[in-house]
Amino acid sequence: MITPGPALIDDPAELERVIAANGHARNLVVQSLTIPATITTEDWSGSTLLGCTIDNGSARRIIAGGGAIFPRFGGLPFQPFRRELYDLDELMAGYDPDAAAPLDTTTDGAIYRHQLRYRHDEEIPILEALAQRIHDHAIDHALRELLVEHHANSEHGVVAVMGGHALQRVDPVYRDIAWLGRALARDGYLVTTGGGPGAMEAANLGAWMASHPDPALDDAIETLRVESDYHTAAYLAAGFDVRERYPSDEISLAVPTWFYGHEPTNQFASHIAKYFANSIREDGLLAIATSGVVYAPGSAGTTQEVFQDATQNHYNVFGVISPMVFLGTGHWSAGGNLPVLPLLEALAADKPYADLITITDDPEAAVEFIRSHPPIEA
Repeated sequence: MITPGPALIDDPAELERVIAANGHARNLVVQSLTIPATITTEDWSGSTLLGCTIDNGSARRIIAGGGAIFPRFGGLPFQPFRRELYDLDELMAGYDPDAAAPLDTTTDGAIYRHQLRYRHDEEIPILEALAQRIHDHAIDHALRELLVEHHANSEHGVVAVMGGHALQRVDPVYRDIAWLGRALARDGYLVTTGGGPGAMEAANLGAWMASHPDPALDDAIETLRVESDYHTAAYLAAGFDVRERYPSDEISLAVPTWFYGHEPTNQFASHIAKYFANSIREDGLLAIATSGVVYAPGSAGTTQEVFQDATQNHYNVFGVISPMVFLGTGHWSAGGNLPVLPLLEALAADKPYADLITITDDPEAAVEFIRSHPPIEA
């Protein structure tokens, strides 16, 4: 039987402090550290070391003392035992704008091509499956740390903005979503998206620009409008241009997946929780958005997320019922492109979340609904 253990230790000073205070190294979980030979305690019973660098003498002592060692994986383009979320610099390392396929030159592209080797396999090799799942668990842990930090520093929670990857930078709706993302970030909400292009990029862009004067957002969008095809170097170059001209310390989150790795991770999220398992990523993204989800026009993926979110609200899966805000009456309402709203309203009848559903064409009204409808703890 596994009993609950302590929080994961991924800081060397914390490891030495805990061992010095306790006089032993029992029941610890240690990840991605170099274990110094100066730690000579013999008692490691119940402890697990994940992806740590350990000299042979220390390794023998830890195992003899009852500890378990999960060694680093070799030959992978990713590190399963991560200590942090990604950022754009890490994922775009190696980027060559002059290459025929610029994304293929990046770390992000290398990981995508690696997992493609197993996309259609009936049975993924055991060590590969284990490495991917350990990676996604490490992302879960790093994401929890970000959320704890956010909630400690802001009275507002997480708002997710969902919508289609095909939305063009020249579309007026792109600007509406960017305006919405900026307004939410200025209020102190953690703006979170699925991390792709289109509507997702627009929301993270808005958050990125939150500390800049209002006209700067229009200027940034004007720069981005030169290219909407995310397969091209010009698309990425425009994003890098905006980042250079408008540096930002604003925090926002992208939660993409290598399942859709042919799409570039958008360039305006400060923190990137990128997963292998799309199902875990989708459910988790909606679960953390306790202050609400805004649905910009989208297609099959966004529609799936609508009802995934509705299920969480309907059955009160996480103890919090959150607002669902639809942006685009011509898309979501009766007679629209994807008239999900009538079905959703019928589903929500006599349920608490019925009062937390709204639809509008006005991004300002969408933000005001989020402000005036805090989540219901039930």
